[in-house]
Amino acid sequence: MESIDDGAVNKREEIKNKLRESFDGKIVRKDLTKKIKEGANVPVYVLEFLLGQYCSSDDDSIIEQGVQNVKRILADNFVRPDESQKVLSKLRKRGSYTVIDMITARLDMKRNLYIASFSNLGITNVLLEDEYPEKYDRLLCGGIWCIVQLDYEYVEEEKKNGMPVQIRKLTSIQMPHVEIEELKEGRKQFTEDEWLDIMMRSIGMEPDTLSEREKWLLLLRMVPLVENNFNLCELGPRSTGKSHLYKEISPNSILVSGGQTTVANLFYNMGRKTIGLVGMWDVVAFDEVAGINFKDKDGIQIMKDYMASGSFARGKEEKAASASMVFVGNINQSVDVLLKTSSLFDPFPPEMGTDTAFLDRMHCYIPGWEIPKFRPEHFTNDYGFITDYLAEFLRELRKEQYGDALDGYFRLGRNLNQRDTIAVRKMVGGLVKLMYPDGKYTKEQLEEILKISLEMRRRVKEQLKKLGGMEFYDVNFSYIDLEDMSEHYVSVPEQGGGKLIPEGMCNPGQVYTVAQGKSGMIGVFRLEGQILPGNGKMERTGLGSDRDAKESSNTAFNYLKANGNRISGSISTTTKDYIINYQDLQGIGMTGKLALPTLIALCSIALGISVQSSTAILGEISISGTLIKVDNLADTLQVCLDSGAKKVLLPQTSFVDFVTVPPELMSAFQLIPYQSAEDAVFKALGVE
Repeated sequence: MESIDDGAVNKREEIKNKLRESFDGKIVRKDLTKKIKEGANVPVYVLEFLLGQYCSSDDDSIIEQGVQNVKRILADNFVRPDESQKVLSKLRKRGSYTVIDMITARLDMKRNLYIASFSNLGITNVLLEDEYPEKYDRLLCGGIWCIVQLDYEYVEEEKKNGMPVQIRKLTSIQMPHVEIEELKEGRKQFTEDEWLDIMMRSIGMEPDTLSEREKWLLLLRMVPLVENNFNLCELGPRSTGKSHLYKEISPNSILVSGGQTTVANLFYNMGRKTIGLVGMWDVVAFDEVAGINFKDKDGIQIMKDYMASGSFARGKEEKAASASMVFVGNINQSVDVLLKTSSLFDPFPPEMGTDTAFLDRMHCYIPGWEIPKFRPEHFTNDYGFITDYLAEFLRELRKEQYGDALDGYFRLGRNLNQRDTIAVRKMVGGLVKLMYPDGKYTKEQLEEILKISLEMRRRVKEQLKKLGGMEFYDVNFSYIDLEDMSEHYVSVPEQGGGKLIPEGMCNPGQVYTVAQGKSGMIGVFRLEGQILPGNGKMERTGLGSDRDAKESSNTAFNYLKANGNRISGSISTTTKDYIINYQDLQGIGMTGKLALPTLIALCSIALGISVQSSTAILGEISISGTLIKVDNLADTLQVCLDSGAKKVLLPQTSFVDFVTVPPELMSAFQLIPYQSAEDAVFKALGVE
């Protein structure tokens, strides 16, 4: 019988053989990259291109010889910026020298010729023959890494004519061009699972150490590289590789570290009339979001405009760009604590983290706390795409649009507004490009992508609801299957969904209520009653030192003592002791508005009758029994819905506030009105 380990080995071997057949010369063993990368400060995409050329074999001796060749080439020819003058001196002395450097080219229209600039060598205005920009068009679009044979010839009579450095031969060591049809054809040879594993190994991760969920979350990091103007946020613990993809893997993204930036640097320099980073890169990623700081007062407003529309106004002009925006940072406390005390956007600086207009522009929030802290075993030693090939086909896929892929099978639910719809469509399109670039997928495969896309956007809306109240009430995202018109809802794992108010009958004495806590947030409280023989005492646990909460519990017990006979002759407050345990399920601070729920809990335990299934008790009574209407009715009902309530008991005095509640929210429950405290008890217990 084949062991699990043998099965994994066979699977890897099968994938490798298929890769060799379909993508020979475009794959590399990732452990070779690690070995050389540790001793060479050279971009991964340059290193892997060389390894792909010299180490494309399974023969250990050929691989070893190839590794030595790559090391020698890097040692002899790679230009470090701090050694540029030393290299130029060698070039002058020898008359010729070969370098590895990032080369960019531009057309000098005054002289009608091409001019090259060397990034690390620090020289510009080097004459470039027409054949090179024609052969390698990426020289004109941000530049590429090349091996360049240089000559040095200084002629005294011609010193006024410029640069003594000439290019004898230039060879690209990045992919000069990617045939996207070749990629699509190659993709057909692999299953969904195999392709997902290849994508993981291509970014350096070993899929055999990851769960299916973790693989998809890591894949989501790549969506900004294939989608234009896609705004992504990922916050989580340290050491989960949040910025690695944008810094090391893709040559088409830039990582902005250090926090402070300017409108001129990011968007447009009015003085020089040049576009900033958003016009030069496919992705602009901000490391450590807590430190983001604009020198300009209007910086955040311009960023909001750009994130919403892909354009921004500078002077009298409207400028457009396609760069996606990525925000990564660390959460230094547990997610449970953040959910109870503030929001999952808390690590952002206050001017961003509390600005609902800014946060609403986030298309996707990846739960970074679900991604493991990476250890050595998480990094692959197996074959994946050469980083540069991966980066280039991702860039080519930006030109294609798959956002309408879901329309053949599904329709989005009514709770998604226009901004939600755009976000979900972008995410679906991006994931389809990454997983099915050939456009071949099943309904089930598309449904998997749709579910995760809805979840990532809903996470944004859940936090907006906390920060902005009823403006963002519509968080219950769903999709409709066009085949049978069934509606399916998608939850967000960390919110707890419908778990707080469970389905089915609870034990007698158990009551759920929704009210505003000490923190100002609205949350769910659970009351559990016990009854013992005694002489009429009430004990309370779980209230801590909150005086208002203790007074409301006294109000309930005193009301029961005065009016118990009107509810039922079998309720005794002289021969029985009552114990009520109060639980603040969401950690929002104990409320003082618990008299009515406490009264219902006392009657439920005394009569041995359970409260109706999935019911939330709303409203309050004064010492005299006067009904007090619900504060923030719309927000409170939304929390009831999110927490799983199917029925809501509320005072008739709250009916005047129905105009503030969206019709969709009103129709989500069986609303049960009550006219007095006794009426509330009868209806909660389902008795007449």
